Amino acid sequence: MKRKWLALLLFPALFCMPGQAPRLQAQPGQASPPAKTPPPSGAVATRRLSHLRHGINLSSWFAQVFDPKGYTQEHFLTHTTLEDIALIHAMGFDHVRLSINPQPMFREGEADAIPKGYLAHLDEAVNDILANGLAVILDIHPESDFKRRLASDDFVERFAYFWRAFASHYAALNPDLVFFEILNEPELQDRYRWAGIQTKLAAAIREGAPQHTIIAAGARWSDNDDLLVLEPLPDANVIYDFHFYEPHLFTHQGANWSAPFWHFEHGLAYPSTPESAERTAAEVPGAANRLYVIRYGLEQWNSARVEAEIGQVAEWGRSHAVPVICDEFGVYRIYADPASRLAWLADVRNALERHGMGWTMWDYSGGFGVVSKMNGKAVPDEGTLRALGLKRP
Repeated sequence: MKRKWLALLLFPALFCMPGQAPRLQAQPGQASPPAKTPPPSGAVATRRLSHLRHGINLSSWFAQVFDPKGYTQEHFLTHTTLEDIALIHAMGFDHVRLSINPQPMFREGEADAIPKGYLAHLDEAVNDILANGLAVILDIHPESDFKRRLASDDFVERFAYFWRAFASHYAALNPDLVFFEILNEPELQDRYRWAGIQTKLAAAIREGAPQHTIIAAGARWSDNDDLLVLEPLPDANVIYDFHFYEPHLFTHQGANWSAPFWHFEHGLAYPSTPESAERTAAEVPGAANRLYVIRYGLEQWNSARVEAEIGQVAEWGRSHAVPVICDEFGVYRIYADPASRLAWLADVRNALERHGMGWTMWDYSGGFGVVSKMNGKAVPDEGTLRALGLKRP
């Protein structure tokens, strides 16, 4: 998700929160990596992609918590429950992508000393996901202020220390079902610097977890065009990820982050036509902004256009002989026309599946969700499930 929220101050109290003892025990201090063994071949990453066919993002649980005091035991125990995880499996999803903000765990002077109390909560969540028959992508998903610090070589080195220890902590879990995603949407405009950083972080992960599959992505916002310029890592056990929200004018209509005029857009139709776009453009201030909306109509976004965009990513994967997944796609549902939203979701999902790509929709609940929370109970949206080729349990 392309979010540009303000940086948050994270309190030291987060590091000593009590919690139920997890089945995978957190270890204080620097973790010792397992004995060095050769990593699996590229065929293993391709095989493991079969566990990541149709998934859902779990956000706002261990990331996207915007109250600086929000990473608490109460939040961890109540935001996403065992009932939610069981429902995800019952709806037909085979994996979750668990967003994890490293900032509450990141100690500047000793980034490899991950706080035991925080890890206990995360361990419990990971164990519950696996116990419900779901694979899990551990997605390192910090806020923008953390990613801006990647401009410093010293910070990159500390981040590598963190990743080595974090991967080592989870190295005992089933490598067919637990995946390590290097960094969500790096936001780096310098694609070549990101390529170097990603290579270093992947090497740190590999030291900590020799057998697990790594998920890598392009620079900036990890969009499809960001992946197309990426050279694969010198590691065969990697799946490559891209995010698909094209066109953003449609998928983010009504959103109050990023492009300022998006929040004036309501009811923009898909497939796009000049007539429907002009009606929405009339409500948007600024001639240039109206032109962007009008262009959306003229570009005739439809299933063929979606297929062409995703087909380019599929060709990139074939040319490099690497597996590819789409870890984020979705439509902000608050202001979108429901029928248009479902049509876009179905077209994207069908295109991904035609090319043999796994997918992970954004997200479980919230503005892009597949469920709505009513009085604490999750209610699945049948239309969204149908668009994803799934059924309400």
